[in-house]
Order: sequence, then structure tokens, then C-alpha cells
Amino acid sequence: MSQRFMPPEATPGHPPAVEWDSLAGAMVRLKGIPRAGWLLRGVPAGEAESVAAHSWGVALVALALAELHQEPVDVGRLLSMCLLHDLAESVLGDLPGPASNYLPPGAKQAAERQALADILARLPFAPAWQTLWEEFEAGTTIEAQLARDADRLDMLIQAAGYEEAGRRNLGEFWQTVGSHPWRSPWSAGLAQRLLARHDRSGQPGEVPA
Repeated sequence: MSQRFMPPEATPGHPPAVEWDSLAGAMVRLKGIPRAGWLLRGVPAGEAESVAAHSWGVALVALALAELHQEPVDVGRLLSMCLLHDLAESVLGDLPGPASNYLPPGAKQAAERQALADILARLPFAPAWQTLWEEFEAGTTIEAQLARDADRLDMLIQAAGYEEAGRRNLGEFWQTVGSHPWRSPWSAGLAQRLLARHDRSGQPGEVPA
């Protein structure tokens, strides 16, 4: 788990004051922000997965991967990264991949870093949470790599669910299965199983122009 902060000393019967408003507001907003990639491919706004639902899915997949992984994993750090990785989208919204390609290199990450800093500014554990976000972005630790696997897997699981419900034109979401640097063989195995299900469904692998 990340290094614990030391809150201001409390008086008997009175815990130290913590400014929750910004974080609480971000939590509420994330529950109402749909994932833009689904909207662009025709999933109605009322059915599109929210960013908060995605973060929960990432955390659950990551927890399963940690149980299966042969090497020691800091589960607390892993789950913390999963829950924090898209928190900045409560300010910036969910920017789909095609739109990100039009931004200068590093611009999206810089904006997310600043947005997260603004959300956490009044919280005593802000530096620890910011460090966890940076760890996820760098992707160099086993925990960050499993979190990034889980991020991709949750997207594939959701795409499979939409396709089973009759949604079409989701082929682009499957095109990264072979190129993603899967950290865990369990991650790669699940991705391949989901891809095989997609292939059997007869849906196109390419998105129409």
C-alpha cells in the first residue's frame, strides 16, 4: 500500500478536519460520465458504461489477476491505482483515443496530471495518491502492469457484453489484443478467449470508414 499520511493531531472526540468536497464531487461526476468510445460507436447514452463503472471493473479484474499471479503483488497498491487511474476524467471528461491523436505529444497526460492535482489539492494524502497515478502511467512495476492489463481487459469484457446484446461496429476495440504488452499469462489468455468469442460472432474486425 502507499505510504500513509500523518493527519493533524485530533482533540479527544474530534477527528482532524479533512476537506472532502473536491473528491466527493469527482466521485459523483464520474458516475454520470459515459465512456466516450462506446458513444462514438453507437451505444446509447443511457446504456453506455460510465467511467466509474469502468474503474470498478478494472479493480475487480485486477483483484482476480493478483490472486492468480505467481509473484508477490501489493494488492493495496494495485487496487488503489485501478481506482485512481481515471479520476482526472471527472474534470476533463473521457477523451476517446481517436481524439487524443490530435493533441500534442504528452498534452493529455499533462492535463490529467494537473486535473488530478487540483482534485486532491486539499487532501493530506494527495502526494501519495499522485504518486500512485504516476506509477500507473509509467507502467514499470508489477502492480502497474497488472493494473494496465486489467484496464484493457475490462474494455474487452464490456465490448463482448455489448456485442452479445446485439451492438455492432465495435471491431476497433479488439485490434489491440495482439499488440498490448500483457504482463500476466492469465491476462493474455482471457484476452484471447474474448477475442475468439468475438470472431465466432461473425462481427467485422475492422471499423467501417
